[in-house]
Amino acid sequence: MSRATRPLRHLPIARNLRDRRFQALAAALALALGAALAGPLPLTRSGVAVLAVVDITGSMNVRDYTVDGKPASRLDTAKAALRRLVPDLPCGSRLALALFTERRPFLLFAPIEVCADFAPLDGALDGLDWRMAWEGDSRIAAGLHRAIAMAGELDTDLLFLTDGQETPPLPSTGLPAFEGRPGAVRGLIVGAGGYGLSPIPKFNDRGRETGFYGATDVPQENRFGPPPADAESREGYNPRNAPFGAAAAEGTEHLSSVREAHLKALAGQTGLTYAHLAGPDGLAGPLLAAATPRPLPGRFDPRPVLGGLALALALAAFLAGLIPADGLRALPRSSPKSRM
Repeated sequence: MSRATRPLRHLPIARNLRDRRFQALAAALALALGAALAGPLPLTRSGVAVLAVVDITGSMNVRDYTVDGKPASRLDTAKAALRRLVPDLPCGSRLALALFTERRPFLLFAPIEVCADFAPLDGALDGLDWRMAWEGDSRIAAGLHRAIAMAGELDTDLLFLTDGQETPPLPSTGLPAFEGRPGAVRGLIVGAGGYGLSPIPKFNDRGRETGFYGATDVPQENRFGPPPADAESREGYNPRNAPFGAAAAEGTEHLSSVREAHLKALAGQTGLTYAHLAGPDGLAGPLLAAATPRPLPGRFDPRPVLGGLALALALAAFLAGLIPADGLRALPRSSPKSRM
């Protein structure tokens, strides 16, 4: 058969086009050209803007968590949860930080970007300490109401971490009125602490632990405002001189647990969501579900991906050329040995 009449599939150029190494090198060249000519692509993703308020009152020193096999306080566990939360937030998200004690939050800094300002943000979270408290009371409901107002002023959602223990206890009238509009600020209340009662560590003026609070160290009942419904059945009751009875109040306010029912009631009153802090992990999911998704303009650069694929294909073609096309040749058979 003459060269002119030879089928196209037998020509050298046709065989090259069917060769897998040639195809891989051609694809690598195309990807390399794409990497050289391509530019960043506009991309919009969702992020959050959050005001994190951390309760640093005395009951947050209760050690009813275990981290790395060692007892950990509620405050240390809340700090660890926040430090692990920040890397899980999309770049472009913003976080502000405030402390809560007595009845109001104190803003440490306005919202900052979680990726560009990661180092100072992580350092601030690591430095949170109960010694920053300026009062001993813990009026959770009042502090939450003010934190919601602060988040509204900052145009953020709210993340409020607390064990929910009111000190002094709420009066018999229950929750104070919420003057805001429920749901106007979205966010998450995180309940810290175990469900069983635990003693509250006690510290002296130098910050050294000296034991635990006893029943007579803390108020067991709030005796401001109208008396409770059972006041008339109490010993020594007098509507004028002893409206709460003559005996000292008894209770377990010197012990502490997460006050989940109270925190859920506050969440219902304010339109927030509630979640329990089981440990230092898993805070990102509940927060992202409760917070407002905010569009974040960004860019996606495809050049590293295209360049990496081009390099991989070129290496694959090179390595394939080191292996003979017909594979390993069969070894010559040796003649069987003659029997003796």
